[in-house]
Amino acid sequence: MLSLKLVSSPLSSKLCVRGSPAIITGAGTNGILRWARVGHGMKENGSIRALISSEDKSITADARQSIVTKDVNGSLVSGSLKGGVDVRAAVTIRKKMKEKINERIEDQWEFFVNGIGQGIVIQLISEEVDPVTNSGKSVESAVRGWLPKPAKQPNIVEYAANFTVPFDFGKPGAILITNLHGKEFYLLEIVIHGFEGGPLFFPAKTWIHSRNDNPESRIIFRNQAYLPLQTPAGIKDLRREDLLSIRGNGKGERKPHDRIYDYAPYNDLGNPDKDKDLARPVLSGAERPYPRRCRTGRPPMKTDPLSESRIEKPHPVYVPRDETFEEIKQDTVSAGSEGVLLREEEQKVVGNAFLTNKMKQVMSVSQRLLKYEIPAIIKRDRFSWLRDNEFARQTLAGVNAVNIEILKEVPIVSKLDPSVYGPPESAITKELIEEELPGMSVQKAIEEKRLFILDYHDMLLPFIGRMNSLPGRIAYATRTVFFYTKSGFLRPVAIELSLPPAPSSPVKKYVYTHGHDATTHWIWKLAKAHVCSNDAGVHQLVNHWLRTHACMEPYIIATHRQLSSMHPIFKLLHPHMRYTLEINALARQSLINGGGIIEACFSPGKYAMEISSFAYKGLWRFDMEALPADLIRRGMAVEDPSTPCGVKLLIEDYPYAADGLLIWAAIKELVESYVEHFYSDTNSVASDVELQAWWNEIKNKGHYDKQNEPWWPKLNTKEDLSGILVIMIWTASGQHAAINFGQYPLGGYVPNRPTLMRKFIPQENDPDYEDFMLNPQHHFLSSLATQLQTTKLMAVQDTLSTHSPDEEYLAQLNQLQSHWISDNEVVKLFDKFSANLEEIEEIINKRNKDKRLKNRNGAGIPPYELLVPTSGPGVTGRGIPNSISI
Repeated sequence: MLSLKLVSSPLSSKLCVRGSPAIITGAGTNGILRWARVGHGMKENGSIRALISSEDKSITADARQSIVTKDVNGSLVSGSLKGGVDVRAAVTIRKKMKEKINERIEDQWEFFVNGIGQGIVIQLISEEVDPVTNSGKSVESAVRGWLPKPAKQPNIVEYAANFTVPFDFGKPGAILITNLHGKEFYLLEIVIHGFEGGPLFFPAKTWIHSRNDNPESRIIFRNQAYLPLQTPAGIKDLRREDLLSIRGNGKGERKPHDRIYDYAPYNDLGNPDKDKDLARPVLSGAERPYPRRCRTGRPPMKTDPLSESRIEKPHPVYVPRDETFEEIKQDTVSAGSEGVLLREEEQKVVGNAFLTNKMKQVMSVSQRLLKYEIPAIIKRDRFSWLRDNEFARQTLAGVNAVNIEILKEVPIVSKLDPSVYGPPESAITKELIEEELPGMSVQKAIEEKRLFILDYHDMLLPFIGRMNSLPGRIAYATRTVFFYTKSGFLRPVAIELSLPPAPSSPVKKYVYTHGHDATTHWIWKLAKAHVCSNDAGVHQLVNHWLRTHACMEPYIIATHRQLSSMHPIFKLLHPHMRYTLEINALARQSLINGGGIIEACFSPGKYAMEISSFAYKGLWRFDMEALPADLIRRGMAVEDPSTPCGVKLLIEDYPYAADGLLIWAAIKELVESYVEHFYSDTNSVASDVELQAWWNEIKNKGHYDKQNEPWWPKLNTKEDLSGILVIMIWTASGQHAAINFGQYPLGGYVPNRPTLMRKFIPQENDPDYEDFMLNPQHHFLSSLATQLQTTKLMAVQDTLSTHSPDEEYLAQLNQLQSHWISDNEVVKLFDKFSANLEEIEEIINKRNKDKRLKNRNGAGIPPYELLVPTSGPGVTGRGIPNSISI
């Protein structure tokens, strides 16, 4: 029989395994027992933590029970294991749902290896300190059993490991798990049975790397939340060590198995090594500031040492291992809603990779088209997009209902440098507006807050000249003025289209109104199409990509680097970080990169990300990402302390804002209660070292180019913390849902929402003016994107609007958090939050049936459901996921 004996001393301990000694090198600086095998010609190595190496023989349960812990004099220190308490660890592992034959064979081998105790080693670490090692008390065992216990799902298996722990062991607060297999496995959770008070849960949902890739064991903490100062002494060092391992050392190229979070600038969008026309500037620094992304450490480009070399599909871009899509999600985004090729027979397009492969298929169809579900915007009324009231309605209830603002004064004045861009005054004059108002002066309309504007002039005019130099692209800088009628709907009254000054011509400003004759009618339609094109570009590059995807990434990186998974704020934010780094990496690879889908399908072309950077520089500020603050800034609401969110809408029938404020208020109530629960002491926020490091890193590293801005909130009080967290959770959930999942329902019909235009509006002395007069419809359609561009756009919008079957929604937070936090009071908070969301869903459904609310109810008008909390899978135009997951 294989016998083991453990002898402890203050300095070192020796474990004898049949004449082959192994030295325990002590707790070390990190509080972890360092195991190393010596003898048989092997040298001591303090970096290996596994008790049993791949050369070790099986250790029987009887042998493990014979382990005795003694001091140097042979006195009993912790009590013999044989006289302790028998406990059992249930280890739940998820296998692939679709396995190949060779993978099934590998599974059988893994079952065998685990059966003899050579596959997975588990070490329980007590919250109490062992006075000898000065670190947490520990006991160790191996997973055993020839066959795993089957679970309800065919791809879930459960293994067991048995321990006998001393009576004075205390409660385990952490588990070290070592994977002796040659490949990784996905650990769902470990449940320890046998301790007083019921089973102890150690949620994982993490990939456990092979010891061949990284000799360090993984640390899994119990589902108990602790502030740093509350951490039990036995696991305090583990808390620190886990964070250190996640941060890495900032060097080298990241490997697929790594779990390291770090920062890098957006220097991976171009590919000059492939084609000099694909060179793109680095987005970083004072000239082109931008949030930071997750570092991959790839080597620089050969032709541009400041840019990182690219990884093209099908090779994946690195993200920390646990950030990658799970199998169901991967299948969803790989296949997407591929549509049906219009051939003699309708044959489905099948894809097996994400957006790039899909686009390759789309681009190969040449003149063939893909057929999709009819977009919601024309499903009820094929001609709604032609009407002015629908054009205006979508500024309040569309996919980009976040840019309209109140018009405070006329003349409208640009903030751009007049020495470069010409006179700052708009060509939309007071007199012109009054011609369109029903017997009301501009001054009175402003006083009654009835004039609104959609203003993309200053954001786009600096880029229009370069954009128009691109083949097949024509754009103007646009302003659109709306009048809010007494009957309660918006009406567009004037559109200004501007071109920047050129060496041979001054700035050009054209103003159009809707008019009533045929020619004016078609010109007005073209002017609205140019406004929609700008709106689509700003929506995608600024409001969607920048303000949600890109700005959320630094919050996620900092949360992993600075907040322990035991930290209550980590546990609060955990559901709101799912899949975001992966979808962002895929976007950098296929969507926002040089020559990618966004450049191909949107007006800005190769200048798309420079415009995004320009908006970040001039417009983005963290405190204004709060929904109430944003509405007040845009003049769409006024302060009102009597309301739950402290604001009152100027336009009651503003679906995005009205529904959004309900979601905002629910999140705010949850977060404030949660923060109050964990930070009861006055100075507890200021004294939380992990929390302070987290916020400092978000500002000083994650948003490095804006670190010195005066508007960053302080983090000294519970109120400060709650305000910061509500913004982050709203951004990841409600804000992203409102501007993402309507992309195909509202933008899938290109004439309703063109993303680029190919022709100027014809003037009387233009060569193509006569063609326009003869066939205005043909001129209009030929001004829109090509069929190929439209096909690419529809494919992307369809994919980005699709909910995966494994989506996790905001209303499910109570189920998710009850797994991560063993605190009944906290679970009650989440239960109440979910109940609030159920009530909100009922309110929104009632609003959509209210005939007084013309922006969400009427003949042919689709209901506004983008902020309805729940959804099924697919393109539904509703549902709020917890995170930016697509």
